Amino acid sequence: MFPSCCSRPANSGGKRSSMAKLLLGVFMVYMVHTAWLLYGFLNTKSCDEGRREDCITSYLSARPRLQLSVFTCLVPDNSQLNLALRIDPFDPRSTFERQVNVLLPEETRANGSLYAVVYVHKASVSPLDDSREVHHAAVLTTHISPANTEGHRHTQKSSKLKHPVSHWRPHLSITIMSEDFTFTKGGLPSDMHRYVRISQEGRRILYLPLMLIDELSFRIRDLMEINRSTTHLPLTVSYEGISLRKFRFWVHLQDVVYSLRQFGFSEEYIDEIKGTLVGSNLYLLVLTAVITALQLICEFLALKNDISSWRKKKSMAGMSRKSVLWRSLCTLLIFLHLLEETSLLVLLPVGLAACVEVWKLLKVFRINLHWRRPGVNKLDEEERRTVAFDTQASTYLSYLVYPLCISGAIFSLAYLRQKSNICCVAPTLNSSCLTGVYAFGFLSMAPQLFINHKLRSVSHLQGAVLMYRGVNTLISDLCSCAAMFSSSEAFLSSHQLSFFRDELFFLVYLYQKRRWTPKARKSECGSHSKKVKTQ
Repeated sequence: MFPSCCSRPANSGGKRSSMAKLLLGVFMVYMVHTAWLLYGFLNTKSCDEGRREDCITSYLSARPRLQLSVFTCLVPDNSQLNLALRIDPFDPRSTFERQVNVLLPEETRANGSLYAVVYVHKASVSPLDDSREVHHAAVLTTHISPANTEGHRHTQKSSKLKHPVSHWRPHLSITIMSEDFTFTKGGLPSDMHRYVRISQEGRRILYLPLMLIDELSFRIRDLMEINRSTTHLPLTVSYEGISLRKFRFWVHLQDVVYSLRQFGFSEEYIDEIKGTLVGSNLYLLVLTAVITALQLICEFLALKNDISSWRKKKSMAGMSRKSVLWRSLCTLLIFLHLLEETSLLVLLPVGLAACVEVWKLLKVFRINLHWRRPGVNKLDEEERRTVAFDTQASTYLSYLVYPLCISGAIFSLAYLRQKSNICCVAPTLNSSCLTGVYAFGFLSMAPQLFINHKLRSVSHLQGAVLMYRGVNTLISDLCSCAAMFSSSEAFLSSHQLSFFRDELFFLVYLYQKRRWTPKARKSECGSHSKKVKTQ
């Protein structure tokens, strides 16, 4: 009935929308490809000997008599082996746990290393004389700062001040794929190539036992510091026979932990991730991956819509300067805080968001950085009215924020341990300021809500951006609550808890949008219909 009210301009960012749809489509194709790989990972095709295919059968299917031997040495394959444990006979399908005392060499007590070499070989035969033996080496010591083994969190800067000391790993977890699975010669999974050793027995092709040392069960809190006076230390050797599906699952998880180290994650964060991976089943991990992908999509769409809408914005009427300024300062402060204790994988999106907030700050204050005509542009009548409302809201808000910030800073300086200064330019900005940002950051949205109330409109805000970010923060809140109530040992960092601060603003915004948006549209369409009739 009213085509001008419903239609949109033909050239309203069509190219940008097409590019966003293309990137979103590429991401969805990647997710479908990942799901297909996961399906192949869970359903490995076995060999059908009836079709005369080249099959690779398990060496364990003949039930040979085996022996498991655990040796200690200073350097694998290049030093003397000292026997620590012998299991004879050894059943690969069993489960057991043994306690042994390991003699520490003088080199290990002098802040050196020690390795364990696990052999599976024929019984009553030396592993060095058995052509079908399989072995795997694992480190029993870890060089780490003593501060990292405590319950408190420390920054990397303070950890580097202390010399790393050799610590003892009291657990050695051994797993062998004990399932009698038959592979096809050309269909051996790629992630199994590094673990498979082939042996020929006449016309039969055998693969030797697939052994894996479980590195995920190692936790920092279990480490024991090695002193020069320490001669013996306890070692718990556990064994479990697992299926092919579980074996590939553990291999994949250990590869994920290795990739996190390559991305720059600290050992403390990797230790928390390992605790989550070990304590979760496969379906929960798949659900976590789906939730992470959904959050990435929402964040990408929110950032894309935010940049495009601010590029088109000519008038800053209705936009709170104080909210944009405070949000920019908070984002920069969070970025500097994360710069000290997290990896590049987390810093990239936070740094990109900080750059966008600074760009929005220059735009809302009308600061022109052109090298020929730098300066500040003048405000029109509507923008000056918005600035007046913004100043009024900030005055009311200061009566609450200043006492809270001052009292929180005094309490933090008096009773809490300080980590470090954020930078040499502002040495007084310590963890108390960061706590204030995380705790009271949502109050920066109050001036914008006050302006919306005075103008009786929310048309100047980007509804799509707020909806995407509202969904993203809602998912983060649900995950944080689930992690907090599911385990008593769950720890939520201040960066994770900061997602709760946006919920109040989002709910008030939804109320304002429901109250004022329909009236604005109705009046706009009604005025347009009157103009059409007069013409």
